Amino acid sequence: MKVTKVEIVKMAADLEKPFRIAFALITKTDTWTVIMHTDEGITGYGSAAPLPYVTGETMETCKIVLDTFAKAFIGKDPTDIEGAHKLMDSIIYANGAAKCAFDLACWDILGKYKNQPVYKLLGAPTNQVVTDYTIGIDTPEAMQQEAHRLVYDKGFDILKVKTGLDPEKDKEAIRRIRREVGPNVRIRVDANQGYTVESALEMLKVFEQYGVDAVEQCLPWWDFDGAAELYKKNTTSVKLMLDESIHNHYDAERAGKLGCADYFNIKLMKCGGLYDGIKIAQAAQKYGVKCMVGCMQENKISLSAAVSLVAAMPAIVEADCDSFMMYKNEDDGVKGGFTRRGGKLTLLDKPGLGVEL
Repeated sequence: MKVTKVEIVKMAADLEKPFRIAFALITKTDTWTVIMHTDEGITGYGSAAPLPYVTGETMETCKIVLDTFAKAFIGKDPTDIEGAHKLMDSIIYANGAAKCAFDLACWDILGKYKNQPVYKLLGAPTNQVVTDYTIGIDTPEAMQQEAHRLVYDKGFDILKVKTGLDPEKDKEAIRRIRREVGPNVRIRVDANQGYTVESALEMLKVFEQYGVDAVEQCLPWWDFDGAAELYKKNTTSVKLMLDESIHNHYDAERAGKLGCADYFNIKLMKCGGLYDGIKIAQAAQKYGVKCMVGCMQENKISLSAAVSLVAAMPAIVEADCDSFMMYKNEDDGVKGGFTRRGGKLTLLDKPGLGVEL
């Protein structure tokens, strides 16, 4: 099989409401969709959701790289996914979102060629995954109201709460959310690099009081030594997770050797797709670290792949695959992939990623 043509299409969707994290305010999302055609009539879809302060890509720079890949892939076998990554790595370093789009298009084609869903190609024993829903930074009162809506109106059992701008407001928000949802709803926190070792240690004690499961990325992404120090000094029951620090399996190996975290957050846009996402999960398992698969402002093309990865890898025990629900009317322009009931996502038994534009 050979690639005969690659189309690159821009997709845009407005969020239901602005979404604030420690280092950004997001009001809408732009993504690139890769449509890969082959000489056997099979078409594969992939998606790139660049985020400058995480992947180092803007929409403009991502498009330049995608165009370069599109030319390089003509005549290549899309079912040779290892070869696809060697090709992309030989062209440019990093650029995870651009590489992810081509990685996913290849997996989609491979699944359709073998008449298998991607989750089955990955060896997943189940097609069901439970995701959390993320609450952005707002006033503590507004965050409390959002928690009520998500638990009692939408049926979620796991909440992820953004923090990191103001420790006092963080404390009040978590206190209010726990009081609102009761003791049985799981809560995890994402500081998005907003704390120091000292402030994180203080916040961990507070979070423990309110039954928080885990705190994600307390420190700047580059501070592996600080993460190791925080991990050693953490005497609470709250687990520590790395996100922005883990872009590839080399980062996972480094963090594993240093003893930096209980969890790694794998994001396909950071690591370049399923191929390297699998490697991160394998590295984590080697060091006894568990994983979560998260997302950025992505659509259901990449989220269908992310959910498939969660279902397949033993080291991956958590999912944060909620971004498609943040669009107006939960419509990101992509159909299929999986269905949702509350926080339970069920992958469709369709070949490839099972998505339709």
